[in-house]
Amino acid sequence: MNLSAFIRSHMTQILAEWTAFAKKAAPVGGEMSNLALTDHAAAILCAIAIDIETRQSKQQQYEKSQGDEVDSGEEESAAAIHGRLRQASNFSLLELSSEFRALRATVLRLWLPLVPQMSDTTIYEMVRFNEAIDQALAESIVTFSAKAERTRDLFLAVLGHDLRAPLATISLVGDLLMRPELPPEQVATLGERAKRGAKLMSAMVADLLGYTRLQMGAGMPTARAPVDALAVCQAAVADARAMYPTSSFVFRPDGNLTGSFDSVRLQQLVTNLLTNAAQYSAKGRDVTLDAVGLEDAITIRVTNFGAVIPEAFLKTIFQPLVQLAPDSEEDTRPKTSLGLGLFIAQETVAAHNGKITVTSSDADGTVFAVDFPRGR
Repeated sequence: MNLSAFIRSHMTQILAEWTAFAKKAAPVGGEMSNLALTDHAAAILCAIAIDIETRQSKQQQYEKSQGDEVDSGEEESAAAIHGRLRQASNFSLLELSSEFRALRATVLRLWLPLVPQMSDTTIYEMVRFNEAIDQALAESIVTFSAKAERTRDLFLAVLGHDLRAPLATISLVGDLLMRPELPPEQVATLGERAKRGAKLMSAMVADLLGYTRLQMGAGMPTARAPVDALAVCQAAVADARAMYPTSSFVFRPDGNLTGSFDSVRLQQLVTNLLTNAAQYSAKGRDVTLDAVGLEDAITIRVTNFGAVIPEAFLKTIFQPLVQLAPDSEEDTRPKTSLGLGLFIAQETVAAHNGKITVTSSDADGTVFAVDFPRGR
């Protein structure tokens, strides 16, 4: 059986192995369906089969080996779309490349036992197959890299935009404090505004540093020790109130909240959830923090009432650089999110062997729920 015919007739078996490998290679914490994992694999394999059957001159073969044929043209190839979607699903370039390496090995491993003996035709088909795989990988890398560059540029634009407001506030406060005619009773108010701006920037920088460490493969640094989560949650509520003084925060602790946690990371986690809730909460509605101590775990729930998050968006909300649209253009509440807060929260929970989920409805509001093993 020639290789192109084998690929078509054994498509189901090849795709099953592709999906199984993609599931292992998928980023931690990203729950993807088999359909999403398989993605455009069938179309990629069909394109490879067609490429093997297409006559090719030595000049065309040379151009392909030099990458001159990596051109999406007017219509994106299946491999190009695959690369773009894998970047959107938070795969790394190494994980993307490993998929094609596994696909190459799978097809050859399944096909070669069916070849009665090696011949010039067999060798030729293997060469053409490897060329086609390399071509598909190159097309995927091109769109993956382009999407990554656009994401990076967007992130830098958001960072510059979100830092500008608190910086302008601190600069204005400095100018006002330098005026000799400034009434003494206004000094405390101005100082509070400067402190709030500094907290906003500090939250952004903390998220940025955490994201950078994770992207470099260093992991979320944690130093666990006996901690009373009650005090940590109280400090997080104080931080959230300082950043959102017009929002109402309600803290409801219950039971024993002591355990083995990283207090710094835990406070950052709760603060991120509270400020995220305050940012998207309807005006006049409370943001509620519930912390409950169970026998072997503690649970934390942050609830707010605002616009319902669409079901499709709930699946991507913990990915980096994902932001909800504001409720309205007139909303002047400070924006602390770089699209990293929930991503950092998820990684912090994972470092504590916990689980974080989100639900959103008109009746129950938007609820971020964290379950932490208490630790010993």
